[in-house]
Order: sequence, then C-alpha cells, then structure tokens
Amino acid sequence: FFSGFPESVPVYTVNRQCSSGLQALFNVAGGIRGGSYDLGLACGVESMSLRSPGNPGDISPRLMDNEKARDCIIPMGITSENVAERYGITREKQDSFALSSQQKAAMAQKKGLFDQEITPVTTKFVEENGTERTITVTKDDGIRPGATLEGLAKLRPAFKETGSTTAGNASQVSDGAAAVLIGRRSTVEKLGLPVFGVLRASAVVGVPPDVMGIGPAYAIPEALNQAGLTVDDIDVFEINEAFASQAVYCVEKLGIPMEKVNPNGGAIALGHPLGCTGARQVATLLNELKRRRKRGYGVVPMCIGTGMGAAAVFEYLPG
Repeated sequence: FFSGFPESVPVYTVNRQCSSGLQALFNVAGGIRGGSYDLGLACGVESMSLRSPGNPGDISPRLMDNEKARDCIIPMGITSENVAERYGITREKQDSFALSSQQKAAMAQKKGLFDQEITPVTTKFVEENGTERTITVTKDDGIRPGATLEGLAKLRPAFKETGSTTAGNASQVSDGAAAVLIGRRSTVEKLGLPVFGVLRASAVVGVPPDVMGIGPAYAIPEALNQAGLTVDDIDVFEINEAFASQAVYCVEKLGIPMEKVNPNGGAIALGHPLGCTGARQVATLLNELKRRRKRGYGVVPMCIGTGMGAAAVFEYLPG
C-alpha cells in the first residue's frame, strides 16, 4: 500500500535466505509461464543493521542429533573459513579479489553507471548526538575507493583466530531494496514498457551446508545446461560476493575469465542485504548488458545459507 498498489493486487513473501530476491523473480516468471498472470513485480528487501546475526531462534533439540541439520546453523563466516581451508583459497587470493571488487565499484560509481538503476530515497536520519535531519540517499555508501592490498592485509580474521576471512574480504552489513518487473512479452509491448532482457533458464541446487558458498559452482552449470549454453557463451557473470573465499572458488572451479566477473564490482564493495541482493544483481547485470549494445548473455548466481546455490541465465537483445 505504501507503494501505491490497490488492495486488488495480491502479494506474498518468499524466503530462500540469501537468494530470496532471485527466488521471487523465479516465482513470478513461473506464474507468467503457467498463465496465472501476465505481469508481476519481484522485490527484495533487507535491513541487516536491524537483524540479530548468529541467532537461529527457537530450534528443536532433535536438530542437533543430525549432522547435516546441525551444519545448517553454522555461522556464515565459519562456512567461508571452511571453503578457504578445504579448497585452498589463500588469504592473498581473497584480498586480491576484494580489492578488485572495490576498485571496479568505485570506478563504476564515479562514471555514474549505477545512477540508472538507483531510485533516490528521502528519509530522516538521526545523528549520534540526537540531531535529526532529512537526507536523500542517491548512491551506495559502502564503496571504499582508497582500499589497498596493504590495508586489507592488516585486517584481523573476523570469525576464526587462525582464519583468512576478514571485514575487508567479506560482504558488508547493509540495508537495501530492489525490484524487477517481469511480464509476458505481449503484455509488456502492449503497455509500451522497455525490455531489458529475457530470462532463459533458472536453477537451484543443494550443496553441503558447511560449505554453502560453493553453491554457484554447481548451480551455474545446471542453469547453463538448461539454456543450451556454456561458460564461453556468457558475457557477464554477476556473481554474489558473500565472501571472497567462495567467489574465488566458484570462479576457479568453472574456469570463468576474471574479466567476465562483476565488471562493476560486487557485494564486497556494494553490500549484501540478503533478501535484496538477487534482485539487485539482476538490475546491475541487465543494465551492463544494455550498455554493451549488442546481443549478449549474462548469469546471476548466488550461494544460499543452509547449503544451496541458485543461478539465472538472461539474454539481452538490442531494440
């Protein structure tokens, strides 16, 4: 109702952890394919500054009797450490990937590339001294243009004393929201709406919960197989950067050229508001493909807490 929709428009909430925004898109697309409706809005939102991380809430004592179920409540930072240790992802590789994300995001922001996908938000802000003022947020404020490898190397491990995951090579605590409008082509054309891309395939797979970050390495091949494509056919991989450890693993596992990975930076620089990120990645990907002004393919893959991976394949057709 705050968004101006009448009561005649039905809504429902999706929860698939880190990929909730992407799952919302899958659900809307599925409803359109099934003939339930012709147009739908897939939204994602998260306020990580208000949630209490690390608290699984009330759980059944029986959960602790099953190893895989027990692994589902391992802190996400520890799953990152598990990936780094199990698959040999060094601290140096993680920091290098994180620096690249910051540099690419800073350059993209400086060029104004994010402006076309950001809707300014005006809100009231309370300073530490209690003073209230009205501000308009027009850009992401977590990007660190001055990041260096030397600076990243000085940061202490955040989750494990002997670990390699730090505040510098992991995604930030962020608030955010994103939305993607999906429709049947005939309806979209009738309404005169611009088409940014076509969803060609989607996939969700399961992986061991204690290394949930490897999910994209298994979801990407499944989605590409559905679309009849290979890694070589894809122009841009807008991969989520929950942690540099898992992002590096997935890129190396699939042999993805780094120049195809997050050309405008990712969650390490932009933040990862869990429910929002999937929809945000789609918006970032489709705008990037549009700027290239030629037919192209892009993939949005994500890892998912409790041991899953999701991926979507999009095609951009000029005109």
